[in-house]
Amino acid sequence: MVEFSLPKNSKIGKGNKFPAPDGATNVRTFKVYRWSPDGDANPTLDTFDVDIDTCGPMVLDALNQIKDETDSTLTFRKSCREGVCGSCAMNIDGTNTLACTKPTSDVKGDVHIYPLPHLPVVKDLVGDLTNFYAQYASIGPWLRAETAAPPRRERLQSPEDRAKLDGMWECILCACCSTSCPSYWWNSDRFLGPATLLQSYRWIVDSRDEHTGERLDHLEDPYRLYRCHTILNCSATCPKGLNPAKSIAEIKKLMVERRS
Repeated sequence: MVEFSLPKNSKIGKGNKFPAPDGATNVRTFKVYRWSPDGDANPTLDTFDVDIDTCGPMVLDALNQIKDETDSTLTFRKSCREGVCGSCAMNIDGTNTLACTKPTSDVKGDVHIYPLPHLPVVKDLVGDLTNFYAQYASIGPWLRAETAAPPRRERLQSPEDRAKLDGMWECILCACCSTSCPSYWWNSDRFLGPATLLQSYRWIVDSRDEHTGERLDHLEDPYRLYRCHTILNCSATCPKGLNPAKSIAEIKKLMVERRS
């Protein structure tokens, strides 16, 4: 398991403790990061004892139960519940992952839950992804072609060209990989990070796209691409099993080839 550092806030105080309901016999303890811009300056770690017999199997089920039955002020993102939208990405048991696909049974001992590392915290488990999405938008993540589209049908690809996109189109932009990367922690203002670079390579190798040169020019920068030091945290933590580090390496190879 790859373990990452906690969020930027330096001091985490002892928070409130919420016991399980009377009569509960199968209890798991969840220690959840809490911080509000309207509250104390320093964050706390609240302790919730949850009756697992009345709760679904995933960490998100426990968070939902805590919010519904114990503390309605607990704040976190969620949407699809199926590992598709990426909304519920957070740091669970030291690893960035999706709460909706992380079984509570996979965690030994108390379940520690924090927001994604090294993001400004909006509230509780919600990190500020403004910069992350701005970087994604900067690569132009859409098909760019000068050739007119065929009338009344889509632009076609061969099965071989389509296969080149596998392992990239599945990215759900959950930010687990980028927020696991030390280079992104220290240089997120200029380094695009694993998720955005994987998405960039997805368009670079798309046979229908006609702006490969411009896309590579955009990445020709000491920070945007080359701050990647192949630490591989990104590939180790991706909840979809993708390999952003490989995509970044392929972009670097293309950079070398275009210079030779």
